[in-house]
Amino acid sequence: MPEGDTVLQTARRLDVALAGQVLTVSDLRVPRFATADLTGRTVLDVTARGKHLLTRFQGGLTLHSHLRMEGAWRVYEPGERWRGGPAHQIRAVLATEEHTAVGYRLPVLELLRTEDEAQAVGHLGPDLLGPDWDPDAALRNVLADPGRRIGDALLDQRNLAGIGNVYMCELCFMARATPWLPVGRLSLPVATRLVSTAKQLLEANRDRPMRTTTGATAAMSRGHARERLFVYSRSGRPCLRCRTPIRMADRDNRPAYWCPHCQTGPTA
Repeated sequence: MPEGDTVLQTARRLDVALAGQVLTVSDLRVPRFATADLTGRTVLDVTARGKHLLTRFQGGLTLHSHLRMEGAWRVYEPGERWRGGPAHQIRAVLATEEHTAVGYRLPVLELLRTEDEAQAVGHLGPDLLGPDWDPDAALRNVLADPGRRIGDALLDQRNLAGIGNVYMCELCFMARATPWLPVGRLSLPVATRLVSTAKQLLEANRDRPMRTTTGATAAMSRGHARERLFVYSRSGRPCLRCRTPIRMADRDNRPAYWCPHCQTGPTA
């Protein structure tokens, strides 16, 4: 599931493949920009902002994309078979002489002037993996509405940018609170630790091919010696702390996972 760490890795791959190169193919397969042609423009850079991707081109243009739940960018060598999905799922093709980047199932794809990027990402709070990270501002944002559920506050990208459903569930477990607990019920030290832990987790996973919150690596997990996540996608399996079965419930059309013994607060 694309979250801040995954999006940053995607931006790095695209930047390595495209930056400094001239586009030989430009194909945006969305009605609004279907006639836009970026061929001949040099790709300046690809950067992540929270869970958003910004691909900047010579001439002051930026291609803004967002992966949400199912989107993906894949990079291919010349002659390599495209394997990211069927052709009707392709939303963008950007090719140079050396690489081809293909965007699949992109729910957000828009071309805008680089000077207008704030229209797409200006609403975001401090980026957990960005140079603008400000833990004090993020904490103030999260606590601004004491009656709001923790899960909602963490997923609101206006509060802090980069957390998705996986990290939301894992952070609530680490805070020993259910996602439905109002943030005002957290003590200030716990709320502060919640924000700092979010930063630590995304930083720890920014270079890993497989995300972990327990410290288990992919190699360790292959032998089932340790689980990579505490609660996410572990419904019915024993809690790694207390062995109580993990529970799952729908939370605004997203699954929420929690341990009914280790975590206190309201449930679905």
